[in-house]
Order: sequence, then structure tokens, then C-alpha cells
Amino acid sequence: MELRHLRYFLTVCEEMNFTKAAERLMIAQPPLSRQIKDLEEELGAPLFIRQHHQLTLTDEGVRFRSYANRIVSLADRSVEDIKEMNTGLQGTVYIAQVEGKAPRLTSSYIASFSKIHPDVQYSIWNGNSDEVTARVRNGLSDLAIIMEPYDPKDLHTVPVYKEPWVAMFSCKHPLAHSKKKTIPLKLLAEHDLIIPSRGSRLQEISDWFSPLGITPKIRAKISNATTVYELCVQNVGVAIYPAAAGDLIHDDSVMIRKITDPEFMTTYILIYSDAHPLSPVADKFIEHVLGQIK
Repeated sequence: MELRHLRYFLTVCEEMNFTKAAERLMIAQPPLSRQIKDLEEELGAPLFIRQHHQLTLTDEGVRFRSYANRIVSLADRSVEDIKEMNTGLQGTVYIAQVEGKAPRLTSSYIASFSKIHPDVQYSIWNGNSDEVTARVRNGLSDLAIIMEPYDPKDLHTVPVYKEPWVAMFSCKHPLAHSKKKTIPLKLLAEHDLIIPSRGSRLQEISDWFSPLGITPKIRAKISNATTVYELCVQNVGVAIYPAAAGDLIHDDSVMIRKITDPEFMTTYILIYSDAHPLSPVADKFIEHVLGQIK
């Protein structure tokens, strides 16, 4: 098995079509199909289910894709690392982040680091906390900013920011009649709610209402804050999100109220792992970020 076989396999995974994958790789389709078949024979398991004009990954294919991504990523980064040893602090920092306040935090760290090391480049990946954490554990990202709750096993974790949870709703919603800047949790119980789609959030928010003897009415679970805003504009329900989601609101069509009685806070966490070797530039970047945290 050679590195090119893994690159071929990953390209087919992305395209799920041998013809399109061959075009991307600038090789003919028959040799590509043969290379994948040889790979399957070497592994002793099929990687794809081949149907008429359709490919589907097998369970073995899904598992192997994870390994292949890690191997190719580490191979590419090893080349950068060796070059950096002779040319000074250059190369790429691989960062993963969630929505909310994380993009602003990441941008501020990059801006201040770039003033010191202008030749460094950045690769930024976005996802939910579970996806982002998996990337750090798998060595695909050097560091990440996630939101609690999280599993700290095998990770360095440093809190970097806190913000309250808020309710967002249309200016046409009945809750908009109040002029107060806060809203008690119990007032949200009778309304349809829009919450983050991350699995742990449903249980977390349900636990908020539990002392009140109330089961919240969840209308939608959304991973993208822009969609949340549009649902609020259309008066579909009341969104419960960390306060940074309100940064998307630039007019009076959507109201924001801090949730109280009780108040709920969420924490953003910087994570990185010792399980995978960091490049010199990533190590310096993390050192810089830690120095920025007050």
C-alpha cells in the first residue's frame, strides 16, 4: 500500500463516482478502479458497495476512510515540518472551531500572531463541538475552540470565554410585548423552541426546565445560526442559543432577551492534544494563544 493509493481512495470517497474521481486525479477510470480493487484485496474487505451508477461506503470503508484521512494529513504536515526546520517559522496551523463566539476568538488570535509571524498560513475547519473534538483527537487539527459540555479525556483544555444563554424571537411574537431586557425561563415553557442540534443540548435544556416540572416543546433543532435567525424572522418559534448568535441580528425584526431565573452560562474551551506531534508553528501558535488568555 502506497500513499497514492490512500489519496485515490479519499478522492473516490469525496466524489462517490469513479469517473469524476478519475477526472480530478487526471488519470483514466480503469486504472483507478483497478487501484481501488487492489487496495480492497490487500485489506481483505470491500470498501465500496458498487451499484448501478452509485457507490456507497461499506462499514469497513467508513473505518478505513478515518485512518486514510489521518495518514494523508500527517504525511502532508510532516513535509511542512521539515521545511520549517530550515526556513524558520512558516507553514500552516490547522484550527477547528464551533459557531458562536469561536470565529471571533480565532480571528483575534490569528491577527495578533500574524503581526509577529507574517509568513504563517491557516487552515480553519468548522463544525459542532463533537466533530471538532474528533478532529483534534485524530490529529487532523492542531487545536480547536469548542463549547461545553465536552469530554476532556486525553486533551489539554483551557477556558477562554463565557457568555449567557439568550432567547431570540420575532418582533411579532407575543414575548416581544415586554420591554424588559431579560426573560424568566418559565415564560419560555409555553412556546415552541428552536435549539442547537448537538445531541447533548436537548438533554441540557430539558434539565433546565425539569425543576419547573415542565417538558420543553422543541419545534426545531438547528446547527447553523443563520438558519436560526431566519426561522425567528418568520416567527416559527423562540430560539435558545448562546448570546453570540445575536451578532447576526442587525435590525429590529428579531428581539434578544437574556434568560434568567435562573441564568445560564456557556463556556468556550481551547483544546489540543499531546497524542499527536505538533508542528513547530502550531506549538508556537498555541503558546501565543495561552498568553492572550486573561
